[in-house]
Amino acid sequence: MENNDLLKEVMTKAQLWIDGNYDDETKKEVRRLMDAPDKTELIESFYKDLEFGTGGLRGIMGVGTNRMNIYTVGAATQGLSNYLKSQFATLPQISVVIGHDCRNNSRKFAEISADIFSANGIKVYLFDDLRPTPEASFAIRHLGCQSGIIITASHNPKEYNGYKAYWDDGAQMIAPHDVNVIKEVEKITDVNDIRFKGNPELIEIIGEEIDKVYIDAIKTLSLSPDSIKRNSDLKIVYTPIHGTGVKLIPQALQEYGFKNIIHVPEQDVVSGDFPTVVSPNPEEPAALAMAVNKAKEVDADIVMASDPDADRLGIAVKDDKGEWILVNGNQTCMMFIYYLITRWKELGKIKGNEYVVKTIVTTEIVKDIARKNGVELYDCYTGFKWIAAVMRENEGNKQYIGGGEESYGFLPETFVRDKDAVSSCTLMAEMAAWAKDNGKSIYQLLQDIYLEYGYGREKGISVVRKGKSGAEEIAAIMTDFRNNPPKEIAGSKVSLIKDYQTLKMKETLNGKEEALDMPTTSNVLQFFTEDGTKISVRPSGTEPKIKFYVEVRGELKSREGYAEAEALADAKIEAVRKSLGV
Repeated sequence: MENNDLLKEVMTKAQLWIDGNYDDETKKEVRRLMDAPDKTELIESFYKDLEFGTGGLRGIMGVGTNRMNIYTVGAATQGLSNYLKSQFATLPQISVVIGHDCRNNSRKFAEISADIFSANGIKVYLFDDLRPTPEASFAIRHLGCQSGIIITASHNPKEYNGYKAYWDDGAQMIAPHDVNVIKEVEKITDVNDIRFKGNPELIEIIGEEIDKVYIDAIKTLSLSPDSIKRNSDLKIVYTPIHGTGVKLIPQALQEYGFKNIIHVPEQDVVSGDFPTVVSPNPEEPAALAMAVNKAKEVDADIVMASDPDADRLGIAVKDDKGEWILVNGNQTCMMFIYYLITRWKELGKIKGNEYVVKTIVTTEIVKDIARKNGVELYDCYTGFKWIAAVMRENEGNKQYIGGGEESYGFLPETFVRDKDAVSSCTLMAEMAAWAKDNGKSIYQLLQDIYLEYGYGREKGISVVRKGKSGAEEIAAIMTDFRNNPPKEIAGSKVSLIKDYQTLKMKETLNGKEEALDMPTTSNVLQFFTEDGTKISVRPSGTEPKIKFYVEVRGELKSREGYAEAEALADAKIEAVRKSLGV
């Protein structure tokens, strides 16, 4: 589409907001964008409709069809209401849970959604204040609801907000419900189709009573209570990075038996502006910098951080030189799986029908740990809804131990169906106490896992391409990789290609093809080389970027050789980056 045609279409869409049944403040802002000499912001706000994808909504807040505002949130809620009424028509009362994080407008969007659900005759359990995403998942199951939503943009920058939709098992929706809800949302083309006038009689405020049963459930996960008793004074620095974790994580740690939780007061301040960080993402060193400084000050044992909606966990530990280092999401997942399987075996809980889950882009070492210990492993797509789908499929037949992904999410329980930083923080603290009981630091525990199961190192590389032109460029990059796959990467021949869009796997050396057994297609490519390197490429589903996940393998013969193995792996990763041109 030519620029003039696009601007004309955008101006027409914007005029509908001026003429339609929108509030005066919204109309004033739309007019400002229309009158501005530079039309870039207007185009970005209206050039498309903010897509209600399979995970819900996520976008920059502001006016327009491509922004998070009360009208795009309203259309999503009305569409979901219509679908729930069609699916549960025989129920005397349909009910939903609504939770939200600390972001600007999150409470507003939550309350407007409560009004819309209730206007449609749906009972609403609305949390009294911000709460962790996993607690909302827990509440859906605990209260026997048919659905639920959480207003959050997870770890995105402050200008973003989002809307996650959940089904009756407490997991984000998959087929057929995700696609069917999208269709219902797309039918809401007129603001007058949205029922904004709520029914207060159908809105019930919930809070501390859910906190209690949730934390009580988390306490049942403990595998090493004696280690906790012996190390109850473990120095734990924790930061919620201005988010919802401040509500429950220190409390959960205390109820687990840890007495020495050290706060970062500046980051206990709940704020959607995230004033002490550029990005509230526990994957980024800068987000943990204040907590690490506090740890140095008090000589802590471990640093833990949760993202704004408290579903992701980032940690930092001391290395063998006493320097603080960040542990990446792959390593965290690997340690959780190792600890859980080890303790389950020691406690005689392994009966032969246990399983763990990881995503396809997560380290292959998890697979090695499971295989060596006789535990079944499932590989699924990125996103916890797919881990939850495996759990749903195996419910009543096999025993779930734990599941995680490289993006700092883990779930060690079945009473929640999304990644859970609350339970993960308590489990990580317990693991640190258990390691100490065994004469090790967390860092040494990590090294010992590599010694037993082989060394690996991973790096995520994100190429950001914003806006309409960026989306087109990302699509072109994926097309080029499909049409012209690399024959070698960093000097090693590509031996296997997996294309999850076509669900085909090809051995490049002999041309043999096989089908990939996955529940649906996904725009992901994977390249495996003869030297054990794995590269996964996928566009992000929530951010304007294309992601490259690189995993290289190496050798580790002793703890003393760890730094050398790390350096060799980093050099290899750099060579891979150059080969891929990213």
